[in-house]
Amino acid sequence: MPGMQKPTTDAEVAEFNNVFAREHDINAYYEDSGFLIRFIERKRLQLIRRLAQPKPVDRLLEVGCGGGHVLREFPECELTGVDVSSEMLAKAKVNLADFRATLQHGPLAAHEFPADSFDIVVCTEVLEHVLDPEPILAEIARVIRPGGRVVITFPNDHLINGLKDVIRKTHLTSVPPFRRIGWGGDHYHFHVWTVPEMRSLLSKHFDVVDDGFAPNQALPIRCCFGCRGR
Repeated sequence: MPGMQKPTTDAEVAEFNNVFAREHDINAYYEDSGFLIRFIERKRLQLIRRLAQPKPVDRLLEVGCGGGHVLREFPECELTGVDVSSEMLAKAKVNLADFRATLQHGPLAAHEFPADSFDIVVCTEVLEHVLDPEPILAEIARVIRPGGRVVITFPNDHLINGLKDVIRKTHLTSVPPFRRIGWGGDHYHFHVWTVPEMRSLLSKHFDVVDDGFAPNQALPIRCCFGCRGR
């Protein structure tokens, strides 16, 4: 990010994410982005819910809950959200005011949740923003009950960046659907994975049992994996 070096500590990561939250209004992203972005994100939310298979009173944890937009998809569940960004949590508190939701600030491991304490864990579009995803995945594996559902999603940056290059080279950035192709900024991502690489990473910690792609398998911009706790 211009003017900021890549963070190396948890405190720097938190501030990095606060800058992201201030520069990119997450509510506006979900509500006011162009049709194509809103269509893809709606598909992603639908996939997350399908892969999570929620049941009434399931205990659901979202790691990196952002503004609470994913948690809002699970009104029947007992919700817990954690995020390192205080800016994001302030938005989530407003967006989840009418939900049974507990919001906590800080890294996942800092909260010391009991083992096997959640029926569902969701971590969507988060791992690319952290310094090392392995400890987070290990902690998710610890807190999910055996057989519990874990949903992990990530952006297919190899495809996304290729599409952005085409749009820029063909000067389509003046066309309304493509004017905000830089939203989020590639400089906020510390990792880039292919679909097989992410599947391999998740398989170290969970049983990967299902997947889905938004908007579809032919154009897998958002890659979603359904896993089971061991």
